[in-house]
Amino acid sequence: MVVTEEIGLPSWDLYELSIPCTVFGKAQADLADPWYDLRLCGMGAAAAAAAGERPEDGGTGLVLRTGHGLDDLVGADTVIVPSVPDACVEEGRPLPEALILALRRAYDAGARMVSLCTGAFALAEAGLLDGRRATAHWLHTAQLAERYPKVRVDDSVLYVDDGDVLTSAGLTAGLDLCLHLVRRDLGAHVANQLARRMVVPAHRPGGQAQFIDLSVPATDDDALAPVLEWARSHLDRPLTVRDLALRAAMSPRTFYRRLQEATGTTPLQWLLTQRLGRAQALLESTDLPIEKVGELSGLGTANNLRHHFLRHIGVSPSEYRRAFPRSVPGAVRGAG
Repeated sequence: MVVTEEIGLPSWDLYELSIPCTVFGKAQADLADPWYDLRLCGMGAAAAAAAGERPEDGGTGLVLRTGHGLDDLVGADTVIVPSVPDACVEEGRPLPEALILALRRAYDAGARMVSLCTGAFALAEAGLLDGRRATAHWLHTAQLAERYPKVRVDDSVLYVDDGDVLTSAGLTAGLDLCLHLVRRDLGAHVANQLARRMVVPAHRPGGQAQFIDLSVPATDDDALAPVLEWARSHLDRPLTVRDLALRAAMSPRTFYRRLQEATGTTPLQWLLTQRLGRAQALLESTDLPIEKVGELSGLGTANNLRHHFLRHIGVSPSEYRRAFPRSVPGAVRGAG
């Protein structure tokens, strides 16, 4: 992970810096062994000071000493840029040339490149977002689009997975993207268990062809939570909005409005997300036939399951199954 500010770290940057440290920095041997090997790579305090970073620049006064330099980015499997200095975004101060060169070298060497929030400005400056769809915090997406017209900036999503380059919006959206990476690398079981330990939803819809899981969206609506939990336990049934509204003791219209306010999506889309997530978990952890997976997830026939997987996840169920390890803790094998 790149540390672009080592002197007087701003509070928001501290938050985004801590997200990858929390997700990737502590070994979770009971979930996956080996776990990630996280290294913080900085410019060094002297170089940071020369680049104009000062404790009085609105930061917390904290000084961070990293154990690795920018040269260590080359050879990494994944490089994460959690943020860049505010002055580089708001005032147009140039990003350190050493950082841009290091990012290019890392990408050319085969690293997967990831940005959180304003870290997208560093990837864009390095030319790694040219022609790609990308996002950042909505407060900065207009500046990103204006400064880098070759980037297809999307300010309506939490994160964008473009294969070997991924970007996220700010703050908590960075956590969504990091958990998405864990899910992509290690499977739904590991990502879900890690999210549970962190007491956060394991998934919020981020972008096209995202990997979706079974979590109930965070909501303060006490009347909805039991209904959504019940629906997740009965996904093999032909559920309708009227069924869920009746169980919540609401009219269908009121239920539709309350769910949309609480989750940001419609009841039918919420159900589809949960059904896809159930299908993904079954494909990852069992050898059940595709037809049975479609039945248990409520997506119906094998053809219907394939249709939704191709449309929403970008691969067929069989391809998805092959992409994930089968030695997932708690895996269930089919009967034959």
